Amino acid sequence: MTNDEAKKGWKYKLHEIIYGTHTPAGKLFDIVLLIVIVYSVIIVMLESIPSVDGKYHKFLDTSEWVVTILFTIEYILRLICIKKPSKYIFSFFGIVDLLSTIPKYLSYFIGGTQYITAFRALRLLRVFRILKLVRFVGESNNLMRALRASRTKIFVFVFFVLVISVLLGTIMYLVEGPEHGFNSIPHSVYWTIVTLTTVGYGDISPETGLGQIIATFIMIIGYGIIAVPTGIVSAEYSTMNKEDQQADMGRCCHSCGTEILRIDAEYCRSCGTKLSPD
Repeated sequence: MTNDEAKKGWKYKLHEIIYGTHTPAGKLFDIVLLIVIVYSVIIVMLESIPSVDGKYHKFLDTSEWVVTILFTIEYILRLICIKKPSKYIFSFFGIVDLLSTIPKYLSYFIGGTQYITAFRALRLLRVFRILKLVRFVGESNNLMRALRASRTKIFVFVFFVLVISVLLGTIMYLVEGPEHGFNSIPHSVYWTIVTLTTVGYGDISPETGLGQIIATFIMIIGYGIIAVPTGIVSAEYSTMNKEDQQADMGRCCHSCGTEILRIDAEYCRSCGTKLSPD
């Protein structure tokens, strides 16, 4: 075996471990990587707590450097074992990996940048690849289709909510006034929106009887506001599922006669025969 062949074989094996998940070594690499990512995110969080950082600063700093060095090595190895490094560098995960590696180095020149390493939490998205959750992409596509189909209804509903918020906010300003904390109409409108969304403002609340009645009415409307958009999207989603089922209605395997349930099925689930497009 020549040096080039040996080098190619080494890169191929490294690529299978780092980018692949179908081998035991690849799965182990990704699982260890996720554990290190979680550990590094916890370290960053603990460093932001003054009492903890003051007591364990040396340990946390050392741990952060160890993790940073491991991520640096991993990033370099990812570049080495692929034919087109630029494809990885400018990919989503490539950018996230870089952003999660350089802050610790930059902290020597710009104070506070080490906290940007919280971007490492985005690397946990790799769990989708490990757990083979790509199978749910079809369902997510249906959800996106339902959202697009119902966008006009949702826009009309949101516009209606804004109008109601302005009207009720203005009424609350007239009823309560600055003496009860409703200093201006925008301030009152903000309180109304927060109350409608059932979050609760906290700092101010109506004190007059009429104001409390209006506030109660706003809170009740808030529960309806939660239900309406959900119902709109759910109805569209249900309609699309019915259309998909109707599209498959009457379709069956020409070999064994089994009914085909999935619109994107290419092979019969019973006999394995390749299905015709129509």
